[in-house]
Amino acid sequence: MERTFLTPGGHEGRFMSLPALAERFPQIKRLPVSIRILLEAVARNADDTRITSTHIEQLANWQAQGERSEEVPFMVARVVLQDFTGVPLLCDLAAMRTVADDTGRSPAAIEPLVPVDLVVDHSVQVDFFGTVDALHKNMEMEFQRNRERYQFMKWGMQAFDGFRVVPPGIGIVHQVNLEYLFEGVRNRPGDDLYYPDTLVGTDSHTTMINGLGVVGWGVGGIEAEAAMLGQPVYILTPDVIGVELTGTLPEGTTATDLVLTVTEMLRKEKVVGCFVEFFGEGTASLSVTDRATIANMAPEYGATMGFFPVDEKTVDYMQKTGRTDDACERFEAYFRAQEMFGIPRAGDVDYTRVVKLDLSTIVPSLAGPKRPQDRIELPAMRKTFESLFVAPSSDNGFAMKPEKLTERYPTQMKGVDLGHGDILIAAITSCTNTSNPAVMIAAGLLARKAVEKGLRVKPHIKTSLAPGSRVVTDYLTKSGLIEPLGELGFTLAGYGCTTCIGNSGDLAPELNEAIVEHDVVAAAVLSGNRNFEARIHPNIRANYLASPPLVVAYALAGTANIDLSSEALGQDATGKPVYLKDIWPSSEEIDAVMPYAQDPVTFSKLYTDFSGEVELWNEIPAPTGDVYDWPESTYIAKPPFFDGFGMTPPPVSDVHGAKPLLLLGDSVTTDHISPAGRFSETSPAGQWLIDAGVEKKDFNSYGSRRGNHEVMMRGTFANVRIKNLMLPPDADGKRIEGGYTLFDGEQTTVFDAASRYMAGNAPTVVFAGEEYGTGSSRDWAAKGTLLLGVKAVVANSFERIHRSNLVGMGVLPAQFMDGTSWESLAIGPNDSFDIEGIEAGLAPRQELTLRIHRSSGETEEVPIRSRLDTDVEVAYYQHGGILPYVLRDIMN
Repeated sequence: MERTFLTPGGHEGRFMSLPALAERFPQIKRLPVSIRILLEAVARNADDTRITSTHIEQLANWQAQGERSEEVPFMVARVVLQDFTGVPLLCDLAAMRTVADDTGRSPAAIEPLVPVDLVVDHSVQVDFFGTVDALHKNMEMEFQRNRERYQFMKWGMQAFDGFRVVPPGIGIVHQVNLEYLFEGVRNRPGDDLYYPDTLVGTDSHTTMINGLGVVGWGVGGIEAEAAMLGQPVYILTPDVIGVELTGTLPEGTTATDLVLTVTEMLRKEKVVGCFVEFFGEGTASLSVTDRATIANMAPEYGATMGFFPVDEKTVDYMQKTGRTDDACERFEAYFRAQEMFGIPRAGDVDYTRVVKLDLSTIVPSLAGPKRPQDRIELPAMRKTFESLFVAPSSDNGFAMKPEKLTERYPTQMKGVDLGHGDILIAAITSCTNTSNPAVMIAAGLLARKAVEKGLRVKPHIKTSLAPGSRVVTDYLTKSGLIEPLGELGFTLAGYGCTTCIGNSGDLAPELNEAIVEHDVVAAAVLSGNRNFEARIHPNIRANYLASPPLVVAYALAGTANIDLSSEALGQDATGKPVYLKDIWPSSEEIDAVMPYAQDPVTFSKLYTDFSGEVELWNEIPAPTGDVYDWPESTYIAKPPFFDGFGMTPPPVSDVHGAKPLLLLGDSVTTDHISPAGRFSETSPAGQWLIDAGVEKKDFNSYGSRRGNHEVMMRGTFANVRIKNLMLPPDADGKRIEGGYTLFDGEQTTVFDAASRYMAGNAPTVVFAGEEYGTGSSRDWAAKGTLLLGVKAVVANSFERIHRSNLVGMGVLPAQFMDGTSWESLAIGPNDSFDIEGIEAGLAPRQELTLRIHRSSGETEEVPIRSRLDTDVEVAYYQHGGILPYVLRDIMN
């Protein structure tokens, strides 16, 4: 099925032709574009063993409403990593080499077979802010804290071919991916066979690259390891939800307002596990950076992807970001030859179902205070805050008494008191929005107008600017907008995820003390993609997602409890009230500045030899050798996942006599399961570090310590906002929060209880409600679960990535059936459980039996559904997880 294509410049290349394949399977011409790109990869990599003609036929005959029982073996073109997930992946690879070396095999057999890029973006924290030297000071702190991690990365660079590291201080992985790593169509060295760029990444927001027409999504490090070692990424054939966009965005709205609306809409449409593909005239009207913003938040609306087909605007973006003329011509010629160029119109493609959205209906919005799908129209912010202030926590409220709403409390900080709704963190952060020059320019223009009117941000509000690439500060500087942002406190703090990932740095002690003492519902506003409880800061309970200009506006207002559509931001120098409409930039003003952000020379310059521009990185010595020697470190340790490894896996068995470790509600996130941010000295992880001689000031974060399993297993289920419903309410009737459970009727930490269960050889089970494992791709949420001795997680439903990660670690995900739940079954802390049907012979999605041994002496049996969804997942589980499966395959 190979054919050739020709570029306007006369370059010829071979390709696996879908139009030629359509001569055999005419339905291909009606397939969603995302399915066609999957099909190309399957057809090109067919080897009659792992990928067969049957796989090609099944996918070529994809039916919009067909039954989803077959799996797609997807061979990706490359893998991208960020450091929080990339370091534990590198630990696993290093451990595999140790196993190979210990068994007399060549360590070099463990080698990535596709290009791998690790972008260091998650570790920088906002310790310093609001000053011109904040970036320099934060970078110094970053390298001081993470030196051992960076030495380990440098060992990986010299040990593995095709493994590159983009050092700290360059940008956020997804923005760097858009602006630099993406090459258009690819070919292997010395081979003229071209194919589309495809990938998986160890971050759920890998989907941002879907805005460029690239098929790719986030996976845990476990799955990414298998992909880089030559295994297909297996995915159940997906439904594809078509989203038809019509109209155009109204004046005064942004892509952020659009994506928050899309997130709200598609959460209600229940697109979990589906591909979402955008089409229609409204889609064609969006810029690539607008598309990337929408694609970025696919995890927030639950989809595997938020895909935008390739068109003229895609090619234009490549040209304006410094790609070569040859690359741009080849890219366009390839997609035209594949008959996949252009945004489909209504009726062109068969989708599982179609959802419509008129862009002209979009209004300025925020989302929060606890979930990204909870959109709030700008005029409703005050009313919503006041309503949620008194609402119960079960309704995402704060369960406060209404008379407290207007109270203000003193602090030990001179001239500062606190009230409910006061904003303490305002962050222009995250690749979601900083990759989009339209909203960044809007923020700068709004800041300039605010400064001209004499408005200022109160100095106790922690303001920061942390863009996803150096290109942003280049065009803000050239356009004269960096200065007014700085005058409002939004000085450059770092090039990384910062506040969006929970690295907001701490608040002033005086503010923390007042918040805790008076139970203040303080607020944060950020241009990020997630606002889960305790993610931004453990003491800030109301967190709102907003566009960069709205972040600046709310920082000026100083409170979230305000209607900015009708209430003043503040007063000008004459005492006259200033309203948001007075300083909101017009689209003409934004367009006038846009050329500064579209200079190909700037992109080419900033992405050339960037490693030579980070002096602190170059000063770090690089260990050498094919096998890592595992020096003593509280950051990097040999993981225990291969302890006792043998070439023959032990047989799987039923679970008997299991105890409940946690009873959890709905929407438990991977942040709840494995937090990324700071932790206290009284936590199990903090106590372990203190015993190891680490001072509290050097704790760093859970995310930065993911290379050490001793820290991470102690941090599992340790989020200060997780609610284990096994625990009785406190004296005020509120649910106890934090990483606690019951052991023999006594409250203790989850880690302590798990350790005691494991010491007594007692297995444990976690029970949960809907959407278990929503959020980040965090593989440690599954790894930590395994290391705590949990044999199964039984929930009403799972988010895609976390379910896959549980399988990848050999933990059984199972689902309640027939409308039952642990609550309807009245499961209690003193019950015990058997799960039967495992050792009799597993099949995908088979029915198992959960036997409940009541503390009263009664026994009840209910069916549950194994969520080992495919034959390959069954094989992974039988091998004890994907890592031993792959290692046995390589060493066989």
